[in-house]
Amino acid sequence: MTQHAPHPASLGHPSSNSPSYLPVAGGRIAYEIAGQGPLVVLAHGMGHSRDAYRFLTPRLLAAGYRVAAVDLRGCGESTAEWRSYTRTDIAGDLISLIRHIGGPATLVGHSISGGAATIAAAGAPELITGIVEIAPFTRAQAMQLSSFRSRTYRQGAYRMAGTMMGRVSQWLRYLDHAYPGTKPADWNARQAGIESRLREPGRMKALQAMLKTSPADAGQQLANVRCPALIIEGSLDPDWIDPRAEGEAIIAALPAGAGELVVIDGAGHYPHDQYPEETATAILSFLREHAHA
Repeated sequence: MTQHAPHPASLGHPSSNSPSYLPVAGGRIAYEIAGQGPLVVLAHGMGHSRDAYRFLTPRLLAAGYRVAAVDLRGCGESTAEWRSYTRTDIAGDLISLIRHIGGPATLVGHSISGGAATIAAAGAPELITGIVEIAPFTRAQAMQLSSFRSRTYRQGAYRMAGTMMGRVSQWLRYLDHAYPGTKPADWNARQAGIESRLREPGRMKALQAMLKTSPADAGQQLANVRCPALIIEGSLDPDWIDPRAEGEAIIAALPAGAGELVVIDGAGHYPHDQYPEETATAILSFLREHAHA
């Protein structure tokens, strides 16, 4: 198992600091904000926390951006239990946060938050100047039995099924599968932290609820996005038979010329954690062209 060393500025994890809280309907959202410059908001994937961006945040700060890392509803230090956890719900929380801290912003979303970024950009174009979607679940997926001929896809799907049954151990097994090859240097501590958080009351139920949501609400908004969009896929992401094809399909559903695709070779479902330097390079190039103070 290959491991990469963390960026020196990331050794103090963001979630080691006390967060700020934004009250919204149904609970409160935890977030941290630092830096000066154009605003970038980072939204993680299901089952994680703002710590998922521990390697990316310091790189953005060093490049001169104001960075807000948020815990999704049900995750991290945000309220655990909500009535629903759809991408539309998450988008509403993110819009509220950007309005509260002072937009406009570039919104970065991973996995479920990629779909939420699509909805937020379509619904609040005055607040969002660009979106970056990392390994996003943004389109409804038709179940195809032929997909299960792929051993990699099949293993991931089985571990997801176990997670949907409420087994924390199966989520940890999925994560191991979703990081093919290279692991972060803090992998064991990171896994232990995720397990500890998911065993808090309500956290695993939130993950289960997110897994049951459909990305159809996001897919319906792709054509309504008016800002530039960067889609980042990992070439070895086990959640798709062909990650590049999935990224190209998202680009095709956006308005003509709005999207660009970057595929990070060797990365799985978490490019920003496995290959933070390559991911940061792609995002910073996008920000230099599209972010505004």
